[in-house]
Amino acid sequence: MKTRNFLSVAFFTVAVSVTSFAQKTVMVGGAPMYPSKNIVENAVNSKDHTTLVAAVKAAGLVETLQSKGPFTVFAPTNAAFDKLPKGTVETLVKPENLKMLQTILTYHVVAGKMNAADIAKAIQLGNGKAMLKTVSGGTLTVWMDGNALYLSDENGTKSKVTIADVNQSNGVIHVIDTVVLPKQ
Repeated sequence: MKTRNFLSVAFFTVAVSVTSFAQKTVMVGGAPMYPSKNIVENAVNSKDHTTLVAAVKAAGLVETLQSKGPFTVFAPTNAAFDKLPKGTVETLVKPENLKMLQTILTYHVVAGKMNAADIAKAIQLGNGKAMLKTVSGGTLTVWMDGNALYLSDENGTKSKVTIADVNQSNGVIHVIDTVVLPKQ
């Protein structure tokens, strides 16, 4: 009897532990985003993030975003880049604009892993808003409207998180609908 109870408890403990650490695969841009892969390995498969991936490559940030991290990335879609004035992306990916492109891209990255629940907690502690320091040194302001998570840049541009908690082996991605820009 004691052996059976011990085995039941041991099985339950293992089952709970495995379940607790399992993270679901999320579909983004028609492709599965596997929690076992890093940010770049997943992003290259999303048809909604081809502009972002091209910009990351042009900026020389692939190796950084493949590193251990962890990172929280607010990832603009192709449609978000399309909202920028015509010719902006083409200008930014030119070699002479490397520093500006790097600054804009790292403005979408926060050091550490902050899932939506972590961000919501920070918002609650901040009485409705939280300030997130970006890797570029700028600040993003995050808040909620109902169940929707929003962020705004230092210029007042607002972006909505359309897909939250896309877990990666080296952090988390939150898909956003508008490119945010640091103060210039």
